[in-house]
Amino acid sequence: MVEASCHCGAVRLSVPSPPTEVTECNCSICRRLAARWAYYSPTDVTLSKAGSTQPYVWGDRMLAFHRCKSCGVTTHWQSLDGSKDRMAINARNIDGLDWDAIRIRPFDGATTWEYMD
Repeated sequence: MVEASCHCGAVRLSVPSPPTEVTECNCSICRRLAARWAYYSPTDVTLSKAGSTQPYVWGDRMLAFHRCKSCGVTTHWQSLDGSKDRMAINARNIDGLDWDAIRIRPFDGATTWEYMD
């Protein structure tokens, strides 16, 4: 198991393995968050304490971005439309990753909605 946590440690997410690939999106929210998203099935993610995050939902209301209620660090997003069996963990919150060994895929979420690699 691998653990991601916010700055203060109030939010901890466990996943079965470190990411081998992450997405770096340039949409209006992701570029401001500077997140690198690692995708997992929601059934493979454990949140240490229910109610420790505050969701942010906007626009087409398809995703809920979660942040720690205490320190404000964005930890993950979850799909709200129920059509996808995936959620994303902000991989920048996983200590000790070897970023040279992880494929970083740029995604154009601002215009074309396509990967740019």
